[in-house]
Amino acid sequence: MCNYCGCRDFPLIGRLSAEHEAIANAAGRLRAAIGTGAPAALTALDELLALLMPHTTTEEDGLFAELRAEGSLAEAVTRLCAEHQDIHGVLGGVDRLAPDWPAVLAALDRLHRHIDNEEHGLFPAAVIALPIPAWDRITPTGTDAG
Repeated sequence: MCNYCGCRDFPLIGRLSAEHEAIANAAGRLRAAIGTGAPAALTALDELLALLMPHTTTEEDGLFAELRAEGSLAEAVTRLCAEHQDIHGVLGGVDRLAPDWPAVLAALDRLHRHIDNEEHGLFPAAVIALPIPAWDRITPTGTDAG
Protein backbone atom coordinates (compact mmCIF):
# COMPACT_ATOMS: atom_id res chain seq x y z
CA MET A 1 0.00 0.00 0.00
CA CYS A 2 1.08 3.58 -0.62
CA ASN A 3 2.75 5.37 2.28
CA TYR A 4 4.70 8.10 0.56
CA CYS A 5 2.38 10.76 -0.88
CA GLY A 6 0.28 11.66 2.15
CA CYS A 7 -3.06 10.76 0.57
CA ARG A 8 -3.86 8.53 3.56
CA ASP A 9 -4.08 11.71 5.64
CA PHE A 10 -7.43 12.29 3.95
CA PRO A 11 -9.84 10.34 6.20
CA LEU A 12 -11.72 8.58 3.39
CA ILE A 13 -8.51 7.58 1.61
CA GLY A 14 -7.09 6.36 4.91
CA ARG A 15 -10.19 4.26 5.51
CA LEU A 16 -10.21 2.83 1.98
CA SER A 17 -6.48 2.03 2.21
CA ALA A 18 -6.97 0.23 5.52
CA GLU A 19 -9.80 -1.73 3.93
CA HIS A 20 -7.53 -2.56 0.98
CA GLU A 21 -5.04 -4.03 3.42
CA ALA A 22 -7.73 -6.15 5.08
CA ILE A 23 -9.03 -7.24 1.65
CA ALA A 24 -5.53 -8.16 0.46
CA ASN A 25 -4.98 -10.21 3.62
CA ALA A 26 -8.33 -11.98 3.16
CA ALA A 27 -7.46 -12.67 -0.49
CA GLY A 28 -4.20 -14.22 0.66
CA ARG A 29 -6.06 -16.44 3.12
CA LEU A 30 -8.43 -17.49 0.32
CA ARG A 31 -5.52 -18.27 -1.98
CA ALA A 32 -3.95 -20.45 0.73
CA ALA A 33 -7.27 -22.13 1.58
CA ILE A 34 -7.90 -23.12 -2.03
CA GLY A 35 -5.07 -25.60 -1.65
CA THR A 36 -6.67 -27.21 1.41
CA GLY A 37 -10.11 -27.96 -0.02
CA ALA A 38 -13.55 -26.58 -0.66
CA PRO A 39 -14.93 -26.14 2.90
CA ALA A 40 -12.03 -23.95 4.09
CA ALA A 41 -11.83 -22.13 0.78
CA LEU A 42 -15.55 -21.37 0.73
CA THR A 43 -15.33 -19.96 4.26
CA ALA A 44 -12.37 -17.80 3.20
CA LEU A 45 -14.29 -16.68 0.11
CA ASP A 46 -17.24 -15.61 2.27
CA GLU A 47 -14.89 -13.64 4.52
CA LEU A 48 -13.37 -11.86 1.52
CA LEU A 49 -16.78 -11.03 0.06
CA ALA A 50 -17.93 -9.63 3.42
CA LEU A 51 -15.07 -7.13 3.24
CA LEU A 52 -15.16 -6.48 -0.48
CA MET A 53 -18.83 -5.67 -1.03
CA PRO A 54 -19.20 -2.76 1.44
CA HIS A 55 -15.78 -1.43 0.45
CA THR A 56 -16.76 -1.24 -3.21
CA THR A 57 -20.01 0.49 -2.32
CA THR A 58 -18.11 3.11 -0.31
CA GLU A 59 -15.72 3.72 -3.20
CA GLU A 60 -18.37 3.92 -5.90
CA ASP A 61 -20.94 5.96 -3.97
CA GLY A 62 -18.40 8.35 -2.44
CA LEU A 63 -15.00 8.93 -3.98
CA PHE A 64 -15.82 7.63 -7.44
CA ALA A 65 -19.03 9.66 -7.68
CA GLU A 66 -17.13 12.84 -6.85
CA LEU A 67 -14.38 11.99 -9.33
CA ARG A 68 -16.94 11.36 -12.06
CA ALA A 69 -18.56 14.73 -11.35
CA GLU A 70 -15.17 16.48 -11.39
CA GLY A 71 -14.42 14.85 -14.74
CA SER A 72 -10.64 14.62 -15.13
CA LEU A 73 -10.47 11.02 -13.81
CA ALA A 74 -13.85 9.84 -15.09
CA GLU A 75 -12.32 7.40 -17.58
CA ALA A 76 -10.18 5.78 -14.86
CA VAL A 77 -13.22 5.55 -12.59
CA THR A 78 -15.23 3.85 -15.33
CA ARG A 79 -12.45 1.30 -15.81
CA LEU A 80 -12.17 0.66 -12.06
CA CYS A 81 -15.94 0.19 -11.75
CA ALA A 82 -15.83 -2.35 -14.59
CA GLU A 83 -13.08 -4.17 -12.70
CA HIS A 84 -15.28 -4.17 -9.58
CA GLN A 85 -18.08 -5.80 -11.57
CA ASP A 86 -15.72 -8.36 -13.08
CA ILE A 87 -14.11 -9.35 -9.78
CA HIS A 88 -17.41 -9.41 -7.90
CA GLY A 89 -18.99 -11.42 -10.68
CA VAL A 90 -16.38 -14.14 -10.42
CA LEU A 91 -16.08 -14.22 -6.63
CA GLY A 92 -19.79 -13.78 -5.97
CA GLY A 93 -20.78 -16.30 -8.63
CA VAL A 94 -18.73 -19.26 -7.39
CA ASP A 95 -20.66 -22.51 -7.73
CA ARG A 96 -20.54 -23.83 -4.18
CA LEU A 97 -20.88 -27.45 -5.36
CA ALA A 98 -18.24 -27.26 -8.09
CA PRO A 99 -16.04 -24.21 -7.52
CA ASP A 100 -13.87 -23.05 -10.42
CA TRP A 101 -10.79 -22.34 -8.33
CA PRO A 102 -8.57 -21.38 -11.30
CA ALA A 103 -11.09 -18.64 -12.17
CA VAL A 104 -11.07 -17.48 -8.54
CA LEU A 105 -7.27 -17.40 -8.48
CA ALA A 106 -7.26 -15.33 -11.68
CA ALA A 107 -9.79 -12.93 -10.12
CA LEU A 108 -7.57 -12.62 -7.05
CA ASP A 109 -4.68 -11.66 -9.35
CA ARG A 110 -6.89 -9.00 -10.94
CA LEU A 111 -7.97 -7.81 -7.47
CA HIS A 112 -4.32 -7.39 -6.47
CA ARG A 113 -3.62 -5.27 -9.57
CA HIS A 114 -6.84 -3.33 -9.01
CA ILE A 115 -5.89 -2.41 -5.45
CA ASP A 116 -2.41 -1.42 -6.61
CA ASN A 117 -3.89 0.87 -9.28
CA GLU A 118 -6.13 2.58 -6.75
CA GLU A 119 -3.42 2.93 -4.11
CA HIS A 120 -0.68 4.22 -6.38
CA GLY A 121 -2.69 5.91 -9.11
CA LEU A 122 -6.23 6.92 -8.33
CA PHE A 123 -5.93 7.87 -4.67
CA PRO A 124 -2.97 10.25 -5.07
CA ALA A 125 -4.58 11.73 -8.20
CA ALA A 126 -7.89 12.20 -6.37
CA VAL A 127 -6.18 14.29 -3.70
CA ILE A 128 -5.03 16.67 -6.42
CA ALA A 129 -8.16 16.60 -8.58
CA LEU A 130 -10.96 17.05 -6.05
CA PRO A 131 -11.76 20.44 -4.56
CA ILE A 132 -12.20 20.83 -0.80
CA PRO A 133 -16.04 20.90 -0.97
CA ALA A 134 -15.97 17.43 -2.56
CA TRP A 135 -13.78 16.12 0.25
CA ASP A 136 -16.15 17.69 2.77
CA ARG A 137 -19.04 15.74 1.22
CA ILE A 138 -17.28 12.37 1.31
CA THR A 139 -15.21 12.64 4.48
CA PRO A 140 -16.38 10.13 7.08
CA THR A 141 -17.47 11.58 10.38
CA GLY A 142 -17.19 10.25 13.92
CA THR A 143 -15.92 6.71 14.31
CA ASP A 144 -15.97 6.07 10.54
CA ALA A 145 -12.88 8.23 10.04
CA GLY A 146 -9.68 6.48 8.87
